[in-house]
Amino acid sequence: MAFVYILYSKTLKKFYVGSCKDLLNRLDQHLSKEFEKSFTTKATDWKLYWSINELNYEQARSIELHIKRMKSRIYIENLKKYSEITEKLKVKYK
Repeated sequence: MAFVYILYSKTLKKFYVGSCKDLLNRLDQHLSKEFEKSFTTKATDWKLYWSINELNYEQARSIELHIKRMKSRIYIENLKKYSEITEKLKVKYK
């Protein structure tokens, strides 16, 4: 099982999009700054904004890349507002 997730930092007013196989562990890695040069080391207030679970890893990576290609704050905010977008992504990248 894999996840796609979006983190939000109030300090930076930025979103971070990622995918992983173990969400809790990955969130801990972001918050503990395990990867020194990663974007998420720029803030300490990352919160889980949105996520999808029960995906295979290839599907998760495809959805992550789709969201990143959109380059849109509004699209990310709409993912949280409208669950049908999430369902469409699951079908599109099955």
